[in-house]
Amino acid sequence: MAAVAPKPHVSQAECLIQAGLRSQVLVPDDADYDARQDSYWSNTAKTLKPAAIVCPRTTAEVAAAVKALVAAGQPFAIRSGGHTNWAGSNNIDGGVTIDLSQLNTTVYDAASETATIEPGARWKEVYAELHKHGRVVAGGREGNVGVAGLILGGGNTFFTARTGFACDNVVSYEVVLADGSIVTADATTSPDLFRALKGAGPGNFGIVTKFTMTAIPCDTVWGGMTFFPKQLIPSAIDAFVDFTDKVEKDPSANLVCIFTHMPDFKDIVIATLYAHVAGVPRAPAYEKWLALPEMMNTIKTTSVSEMAFEYNIPTHYHNTWFTLAFKNDARIIAHASALHDTLVAELQAFISDSDFITQCLFQPLPTLYAANSVAAGGNVMGLERNGANGVLFLATVMVRTPEQEAFAYPRAKAWTQAVKEFAAGLEGGDGLFEWTYLNYADKSQEVLQSYGEENVKRIREVAARYDPGQVFQTLCPGGFKVVDVKV
Repeated sequence: MAAVAPKPHVSQAECLIQAGLRSQVLVPDDADYDARQDSYWSNTAKTLKPAAIVCPRTTAEVAAAVKALVAAGQPFAIRSGGHTNWAGSNNIDGGVTIDLSQLNTTVYDAASETATIEPGARWKEVYAELHKHGRVVAGGREGNVGVAGLILGGGNTFFTARTGFACDNVVSYEVVLADGSIVTADATTSPDLFRALKGAGPGNFGIVTKFTMTAIPCDTVWGGMTFFPKQLIPSAIDAFVDFTDKVEKDPSANLVCIFTHMPDFKDIVIATLYAHVAGVPRAPAYEKWLALPEMMNTIKTTSVSEMAFEYNIPTHYHNTWFTLAFKNDARIIAHASALHDTLVAELQAFISDSDFITQCLFQPLPTLYAANSVAAGGNVMGLERNGANGVLFLATVMVRTPEQEAFAYPRAKAWTQAVKEFAAGLEGGDGLFEWTYLNYADKSQEVLQSYGEENVKRIREVAARYDPGQVFQTLCPGGFKVVDVKV
């Protein structure tokens, strides 16, 4: 039997090797290192080059890795699916990335009607397994997104109008703490940690290695993508506002509306994603949308599993994301759309082949969503403070090169700021919501601050109790840190 060649010496990985994790450590000379780096969704995230990547296979190996890195004072990052777009969110320059991709199983338990899901799974894999049992969970709508990041950031799903955000559907978490201990957090055991994990994001308290979620019976859904010409934007805005104000009448109906530039169309088009999770074709909730003349559609009776395989945002772009939440008001949506038109014109002038994608994206944010969260026991996002139906807005630009990203980023930021100022300036001063969705936010946005003083206090107290040495605030720089909150 041939001897295993020793790995080149990498000082940052020495503590992991000493902890017995040699076979799970990747260094830059390993082919698998390049494969893991290339598997990040966003080229922006993969610009950082860790000195080593460790890929634990079990919760015990995660605990061993954390304990070793902390003892060595070695900075580290945490990665599940690697879908967060900004550099430093899930990767690290010169440190160690803990890559959870090998923790990827999903187990359905019929007796408890729950599914236990590991953090490195992708949602398309989760749904494929649960589909065998006629079940789903309230998880990601895009198949390649990883489990942990979506849930820990809150998680807007096809089922939010019925069961709250993804985090509201978690029954228990298994968590590796900074000292290497493994704890369970649920409604009766460590209930403070259980609630804080609902929306505070990854990397404030520990590493979640299992999510146990309520399983939802669901064999079929009716849905897919529909495309309309940009001339119908005023009608689309009217249809969106109407849909959002009527979500309570049919909480099984879900909608995403996007004004988007895509290379295939060479211009702005309207794209919508419908998903009726009760499987009702052409439900009355979509009446205004169905009356609009379509360019094309992919709508059919299908399953959540199939939709997760089909609906995936393209990879290998440099990505810029900004987000806001505001009142469900046609004037704000129209203003965002007009500014998007200007941005697209600027990008077309700068990028000669028009190989870029933009999204001026709107999702309903009715008061029902927050009411469902409260009914499920509450989370730390504080969305219930907003007493009107709202809109979750996402501004994205996807380009091919770092130079194009440097051009696009300040313009996307200015676009978002202009929408924010317009919403805040409406008569009454209540057009802008005090809430920023973590999973869509740029690193420059104040996310945890937007949860409100009471929730910031709760997150801060839980972080101090479960991570008294502030390991996850100092050695693990990725994500939105409560130590940085000024409230």
